[in-house]
This record gives sequence, structure tokens and C-alpha cells, in this order.
Amino acid sequence: MAFYRSHVLVCVDPECLAKGAHEVVDALQDEFIAQGLIDEIQVLETSRIGGRGNGPEMMVYPEGIHYVGMTPDDIPYLVEEHFLKGRIVERFREVVRPIVDEELGALRPKEVRVVLRNCGQIDPNNIEDYLATDGYQALGKVLFEMTPEGVIDEVLKSGLRGRCGAGFPAAKKWQITRDVQDSPKYMICNADEGDPGAFMNRRVLEGDPHSVIEGMIIGAYAVGASYGYIYCRAEYPVAVQTLNIAIAQAREFGFLGKNILGTDFSFDLEVRVGAGAFVCGEETALIASIMGMRGEPHPRPPFPSVKGVWDKPSNNNNVETYSNVPQIILNGAAWYASMGTEKSKFARLCNRDIERFHGNGIFGATIDVTITRADCVRADDHSFNY
Repeated sequence: MAFYRSHVLVCVDPECLAKGAHEVVDALQDEFIAQGLIDEIQVLETSRIGGRGNGPEMMVYPEGIHYVGMTPDDIPYLVEEHFLKGRIVERFREVVRPIVDEELGALRPKEVRVVLRNCGQIDPNNIEDYLATDGYQALGKVLFEMTPEGVIDEVLKSGLRGRCGAGFPAAKKWQITRDVQDSPKYMICNADEGDPGAFMNRRVLEGDPHSVIEGMIIGAYAVGASYGYIYCRAEYPVAVQTLNIAIAQAREFGFLGKNILGTDFSFDLEVRVGAGAFVCGEETALIASIMGMRGEPHPRPPFPSVKGVWDKPSNNNNVETYSNVPQIILNGAAWYASMGTEKSKFARLCNRDIERFHGNGIFGATIDVTITRADCVRADDHSFNY
């Protein structure tokens, strides 16, 4: 087996091929032969290395140097400088631009953040940071000033829809679960975000876990649930760790467990980690997995609100739905319903082909939201609330 001191990976995806990637490979081989380096350096073809528009491009190992925009005429100089003299050729090197995370940046004019309000602003592993931003104030208001029916009515007036699936009104689902004459009842948070490249839920779980927990506790009070499960995919280890820390802190501060805040209401929850099955994003498959069975969808009815975990009434919403609840309680249903369209109140997170929209438009107000242009155009037909 031959051993090489360097490996040169050349991108040969269709875009790079159209710009002459094979000619660059041939030029490299010819120059290595001419310089007597053919037995020391191996040239390999690979798929895309970097971003679009930079081809032909190559990666040199073990240094990990990324060269872009190469042509056959550049190769003799590159080989002489890099492979004979050991000097990086900066003018061929990829320009690394710092990545700016706009979601964690400063607020833009007229922008209102709800789900992302604390992400990047607080330490997610410190409950005191969450408390300093009115954390668990909504829970206190619910327990001491509102009845369960009042909570459901407030969420119903807000127009909050489920932020996954068919966009079913969250409060109606809560009411169905509350009306079932059976106990115990369970709250489920669907954090099995299995769509490729979708990280909206992970952003919230890792950046503001207490908003989800508080929303679940409020929902549990409304439906009469005594226990809850956050079903999180195993591919989110940081989110799982952050959630477990947050749950332990919430118990320590009296927001979870027996007689929450000195009332007769008791509720606790735990994190259940999925095994990476995409199908477990479907609620009946998710429920089966929580119970330790194969994650397979089951016919409905009965719906989980009637017969869910352990064949008991179970309310299932996703991360984004629960994280909206505390702000609805604190600011009122009218505040939440004032933003969005007539049928799709407020907005939701989406990170496919991210674009940002500000100013008065189809939402009726400027809001913090990452969405796609297609979702904007079709918002009125409920595609915005899938």
C-alpha cells in the first residue's frame, strides 16, 4: 500500500466540471509528474467541497487548505509554491467570511420576537436568567388568577395553532383532552424534528428550554394532566442535556413536582430520547415509542387526546406551540391575535431558504420570523401553519 505525504481532493460536481475541473485534475497530474512528486502526492476526485460559485475547487490535506477558482494555468505556480516550497498561496485560498447569525442579533426596527425572544440573550442553563425576563410569571398568573377553562379560552381567542402537522387550533385540542373523563392525563411535547436541515425546534430547546417547560405546565393545568414527556431526537444531544438541566432547576425552584407554588396542582415531566426514526414525528408513532414499543403509526380514531400514552388522554403539541403559550398569557390573546392574517395568527419559524420580511405585509405587522417566500405567498390558505 502506497503512502502519500499529501492528498489533493478536487471537486468534480456538475458545476465544477462545467468550469473545467477535469482539466485541473489533468494539469495537477502532469505537473506532479514533471516535478517528480507523483509518488508523494495523491489526487482524488470528490463531491462538492464548499459553497456554490467557487469552482473548480480543491482541498489539500493534511494542512486542510481550501483553494478555489482554480484553472489549469494556475497549477504550475501552485505546485511550485505549495508542494515544493511549502508556502500557502493566499491568492488562491478561499476567503473565509464570518457567519452572522441574524436570529441572535440585535432587534431590527419594529421587530417583535416571541419564540426567539430569549435565544442568545440568556444562559439556557441558568433558570435565574429566565426568571429575570419574566420567566414563570405566566405560570403564576394562571395558578392564582385563572381557571383551567379561562386558560383554554384565552389560548383559543389568541388563534394559536399547532406549529406542526395540520395547524389544528391548540386550545381546541386542549379542550378535547380536558373533556375526556379519564385519568391520569398526560402532556406530550413533540421535539422529534426529523426533517433534514430543520433546526427551528433545536434553536429553542438549546437557547430557551424553560419557555417550553412553562408552556407545558400551563397546558397541563388547563387539561388536568399530571405528567408530561418531551420526546426529543437523539441527534440533539445538547438539547437533551439542556432540557434535563432546566427540568432539574424547575423542580428545585418549585415549578415542577408536588403542589406547584404551594397550590393543589401537581405536575412533573421527563425527557424521552428517540432513536432517530423519522416516522416518530407522527404523533401515534411517537406515543408508541414513548411507551417502549416500535414507533409505528396507528389508525385514528381514537385520537391521542382520548387514548394516548398508556391508553390515557394525552395532549400533544410541538416545541414552538408550547413556547408561545407563556407570552399569550402574559400579554393577552388580543396582543397575539393582532399579528398575522385573519386565519393564521402571528407567525411561525421556518428555515428552508431563509428570508426575512419586515414592515407591514401579509402578516399585518412586523414580526420576528424566518420563513420562505412560498410560505408568505400562501399564508392565507393555512400552508403557513403546517
